[in-house]
Amino acid sequence: MCSDRTPAQRISDIPRHWALATPDRPAVVEEGRAVSYGELWADIEAAQQYLRTQGVAGGDRVMIVAENSLSVVTLLFALSEIGAWPVVVNARLSEREVEVIRAHCRPRLMLFTHGASPDALRHGVTYRARETAPPGLGPLMAGAVDPTSERVPEALAQEVAALIYTSGTTGQPKGVMVSHRGLLHFARVTVASRRMVPDDCAYAVMPMSHIFGMGTVLLATFQAGASLYLSSRFNAADVTQAIEAGAISILQGVPTMFHRILAHLRAAGVQRLASTRLRYLYTGGGPLDPTLKQEVEGMFGQPLHHGYGMTEYAGSLFVTHMDRPRTDCAAGEIVEGAEVRLIGADGQPVETGTPGEIWVRGPGVMLGYYLAPELTRQVISEDGWLNTGDIGRLGPDGALYIVGRTKDLIIRSGFNVYPIEVESVLNAHPAVLVSAVVGVPTSDGNEEVVAFVEIKEGESFDADALRAFVMDRLSPYKRPERYLRLGAIPKTASGKLLKHQLREMLAGQG
Repeated sequence: MCSDRTPAQRISDIPRHWALATPDRPAVVEEGRAVSYGELWADIEAAQQYLRTQGVAGGDRVMIVAENSLSVVTLLFALSEIGAWPVVVNARLSEREVEVIRAHCRPRLMLFTHGASPDALRHGVTYRARETAPPGLGPLMAGAVDPTSERVPEALAQEVAALIYTSGTTGQPKGVMVSHRGLLHFARVTVASRRMVPDDCAYAVMPMSHIFGMGTVLLATFQAGASLYLSSRFNAADVTQAIEAGAISILQGVPTMFHRILAHLRAAGVQRLASTRLRYLYTGGGPLDPTLKQEVEGMFGQPLHHGYGMTEYAGSLFVTHMDRPRTDCAAGEIVEGAEVRLIGADGQPVETGTPGEIWVRGPGVMLGYYLAPELTRQVISEDGWLNTGDIGRLGPDGALYIVGRTKDLIIRSGFNVYPIEVESVLNAHPAVLVSAVVGVPTSDGNEEVVAFVEIKEGESFDADALRAFVMDRLSPYKRPERYLRLGAIPKTASGKLLKHQLREMLAGQG
């Protein structure tokens, strides 16, 4: 990195710097084609012109229904230059889920990357979007401009880099206002923790609709002046071939991704994967189990690093160090600039080694939930501490161990599944009186979504009918894999579902 580099103020300052400093260096490799930083910046400038012709200005929201592609990268930085907010939404969401987000953020413009995603095409058709191919962006579908969309005040507009939606425990999505300051700080500490250099190339399959894909992968890689090996969907054969060919030096993803890579290699009879370039492995977005860590390290011959973070903090809060890789599954040590305290049930800090609720403070704390000041006040204290909602304990060396998650959060394939969101859909079925959804750990490090249902009197239980009912209402990773009928779901006297009893019931079956 250049020592005389001017400190960035917004995320688009990162590619601008490299376009001036090293314009010929590869920024993105997509389907065998390399795009340099100079070419990328020219595309970003052209995309700005297109967006402005559509009436997009500072304080607007632009919703991008997409899977990873060069056009998504270009749009993120073009909108940063304008002062508008990108709202990147995974195209694999159901029509209902996309519409709920659209109705909440009220975008000035909707764009669909149909050239890179058949699901984006499906959503584009739903919104009667028209095909176009703007300079710098290539094939897109664009919806009609909404002239009634209200712009946010300029001061706030300039602080927010992106609006990232995460499903809430109320069943409604929450728009996390992620700041330029937080993302830029996280990019810098990530580069330092991974010792990233311009010659690195990072595998980029984590969705850029998620903080992992946007912050850990995209922005940190560009902060180092390195390149992205961009992929819209994960394919174990493709990534292992790229590793063997020396195309990738950094491999990052959720635990499930590593499980699938191992399964592919074993099926091919590979005992040890050789690479002339791969030097760093990292997993986040879900718990790491000892068996997976051991098997990955045996296959690749190097440590599997781990970390803990969240959307509301613009990325990782704890990461393991390259100088001292761990033999356990701790999430590592707190990153530079962040603070942590663990709070007990009495509201007081707990002693080292005692589990407590994780509270954090630092430059990555979100600016709040969009249009939800009450929800924001519930999780951010007046002095800037963010309640993560997770339970952890600190070891004597300061390493964080995640003990559990509050509010019954399920993590499936690296994505958050909030049971109440699934339950709200199931409870809408005519035959269902009440439902309760829990997560059950599986042997591959994932979590299975299991739905218990209590059927209305006079109605019949039909698991296939329930599967069909949720098909168009929930994205695939949120759909229950099992439906179990109970005569009466256990509840407290006040009507609260006793989900621990349901988990014990499943454990007894296993």
